[in-house]
Amino acid sequence: MSDSVTIPSEFQINSPLHQRKYLVKGELKEWTGKVTEVYSTISSTSDYAPTLLGSIPTMGEGEALDALDAAVVAYNKGQGAWPTMRVKDRIECMENFVAKMETKRDEVVKLLMWEIGKSLPDSQKEFDRTVEYIYDTIEDYKQLDRDSAKFEKNAGVYAHIRRGPLGVVLCLGPYNYPLNETFALLIPAIIMGNTTIFKPAKHGVLLITPLLEAFQSSFPKGVVNILFGRGRAVAGPIMATGKVDVLALIGNSKSANALQEQHPKSNRLRLVLGLEAKNPAIVLADANLDLAIEECLAGTLSFNGQRCTALKVVYVHESIAEEFNKRFSKRVDALKFGNPWDDGVKLTPLPEPGKSAYIQELIDDAKEKGAMVVNKKGGTHFDNFIWPAILHPVSKDMRVYEEEQFGPVIPVVTFKDIEEPLDNMAESNYGQQVSLFGKDVYALAPLIDALANLVCRVNLNSSCQRGPDVYPFTGRKDSAVATLSVHDALRSFSIRTFVASKDNELNNEILEKLLETKLSNFISTDYLL
Repeated sequence: MSDSVTIPSEFQINSPLHQRKYLVKGELKEWTGKVTEVYSTISSTSDYAPTLLGSIPTMGEGEALDALDAAVVAYNKGQGAWPTMRVKDRIECMENFVAKMETKRDEVVKLLMWEIGKSLPDSQKEFDRTVEYIYDTIEDYKQLDRDSAKFEKNAGVYAHIRRGPLGVVLCLGPYNYPLNETFALLIPAIIMGNTTIFKPAKHGVLLITPLLEAFQSSFPKGVVNILFGRGRAVAGPIMATGKVDVLALIGNSKSANALQEQHPKSNRLRLVLGLEAKNPAIVLADANLDLAIEECLAGTLSFNGQRCTALKVVYVHESIAEEFNKRFSKRVDALKFGNPWDDGVKLTPLPEPGKSAYIQELIDDAKEKGAMVVNKKGGTHFDNFIWPAILHPVSKDMRVYEEEQFGPVIPVVTFKDIEEPLDNMAESNYGQQVSLFGKDVYALAPLIDALANLVCRVNLNSSCQRGPDVYPFTGRKDSAVATLSVHDALRSFSIRTFVASKDNELNNEILEKLLETKLSNFISTDYLL
């Protein structure tokens, strides 16, 4: 923990937040059943103890099926008010929501810091980036509708082609970006005309509380339903009904597979999944070491390495490995550890109580098999943290090489032939991104061509990341299904659908009247400004 427990007044937890409301059928219902206490690993006392932040409902099958029923009724076999609503009216609802959301910034940022240990600047960035994402989504949806405001004609057939909703979406977000990545699923799903059931992650759940009223008052009843509880108890029964049309999840592949298996008609289930990754950095012999170290530092340890886009293994050419490790170790040990609101803090308390013990297991396993901790502070324990350990040399039989650590431990693997990291990436279960460090274009060109077929984003002399949100975010193999970005997510949560009519007098007269009377929300050539 931090040397000081002085907490600025605006960030103090004066009284726990005991969340008793949940959103179903357009009503903020009162929960009177069992609850689960929510603790922060950040302490507010000089003698370390977790801080009680509040409590949340512990819901089960009954509440889950009520929420599902609300979403099914709101969709109403595609005839509901929301899926048939004019695009401009759905956009207006979303604009109302985001305007209300913006008034809750301070509350959400404070809870982000306490619940998951995210630094103040990063918590503010997550909120602001999410708001920007919503506005960008609105603008992209307008353009999508503009592009559809026309008729095409081929082989004597007119076609009016639009994108339509898929149905009922079950949305499950991650704890490391409980606002941004969750809303990157939820917002495009809603705006495209789907109805939704949303359950927050195991950490970062109280921060949804300030937004419940905004959801309730901005959308028609049943469009957004928000539950609390364990995924198994809530998501499982929903999937088993077969009434879910889209599973939208950011988490791990085991959870995704388990939920898919419970759906009785898997061929009817659209998947939008952001899953785990083991993104490598490849540092070539001619790399600019100052730049590579700076980017690897950010890539491995931003938010303590708790990102799917984090660099989770670093391949370094053997000719520069000693110098890289020496300088990298110095930079890692110089990072500032403290509470999220401390100025200049780079390392913060881990939100999962058992994470430090898990990281220690990985360190011990690697040491038993020949690795060393090369930085002086590596593995040092605090009450709620373990100092980042740089491990070298790392081999394939070590757990830290195989497992997605999702925390502050950095395996460094040396290579002589570039085919070694390429072969390892080809054999890996994951294929999200890679960071490639080097200068010689004759060496880089074939590498880029090969890597682009192993992962979905090659970062040249920079760390892996999701943004900017307008760029495709996806992965191969066990890393993702479908693509998330402002542009692509609207397509992931919709399907192309169209009205076709043969070019004859009767049909043309009907189409002209439909356009003139504006009786159909689907057949429209209105241009959204």
